[in-house]
Amino acid sequence: MRACFLDLGTVSNGDLDTGTMERALPGLEIHQRTAQEDVATRIAGVEVILANKSRITRAMMEANPQLKLIALTATGVDNVDVVAAREHGVAVCNLRDYCTPSVVQHVFATLLALTHKVREYDAFVKRGGWSEATQFSVFPFPVRELQGRTLGIVGYGCLGKGVARVAEAFGMRVLVANRPGGAPEIDRVDLDALLPEADVLSLHCPLTADTRGLISAERLARMKPDAVLINTARGALVDAHALAEALRAGRLGGAAIDVLEKEPPVNGNPLLDASIPNLIVTPHTAWAARESRQRCLDELAANVVAFRRGEKRNRVV
Repeated sequence: MRACFLDLGTVSNGDLDTGTMERALPGLEIHQRTAQEDVATRIAGVEVILANKSRITRAMMEANPQLKLIALTATGVDNVDVVAAREHGVAVCNLRDYCTPSVVQHVFATLLALTHKVREYDAFVKRGGWSEATQFSVFPFPVRELQGRTLGIVGYGCLGKGVARVAEAFGMRVLVANRPGGAPEIDRVDLDALLPEADVLSLHCPLTADTRGLISAERLARMKPDAVLINTARGALVDAHALAEALRAGRLGGAAIDVLEKEPPVNGNPLLDASIPNLIVTPHTAWAARESRQRCLDELAANVVAFRRGEKRNRVV
């Protein structure tokens, strides 16, 4: 089967083994990156597209009636027109549970940095604050324990469950929100009821019509003024302007943002302002442990092998 990988460089820095993919698709054409305007040319005549963030449109599928499979190196499928894929008989596969350890570590790395004021104390020591102190321990920045606090989770798949397990190990109470746009479920609560209870809110849901702008100015206002928001899912889940304003005004205790609506943020983003207090912004790295990225390629290959055998594995379409 003629196949191409459009953007391996978004997964690997040359530090991963591509053997499983190349054995699954002998002759695989690998591109480190493909500009969006070049995607149509590169997929012309191929039967299998491997991609991470390259957009695959209806027009591209219509121009390639031989196309059989689009296999993504991500959980989200918002870069593929899945309605068109279904209409044209093109299978679409995503990945599940390939980066859970890395994302869970990131959630708690940023949460602990915010609640234990790690950055602030490091800067304090480096500018001489400890050296000038009159006692062995100085603590001008308030530190909070996680034990006994409430963690709210939106999106209770592998990632949300992984975060919940670690939160419980810290002695936190876990509340899970009902699926946005879905029917209420046993042992879950509506998001608007969860927000005033949460000391920490962690987002792990996909970007859909029901979740775009989910954390709006109105919902931020429902949160505790010392609560922490963590988003490792999709940037468009959060109103960036509203979040920046809430942090500046002290209406929210802190935020850790790993994803923005446009990536990279070439035209800026309100959350890139370095003057915003109690904010950590990272460049979509929650998933990026080398082990998780290798698992990503191996799981991608397993999806292709299953498809070639006529099996449905991680099929979205």
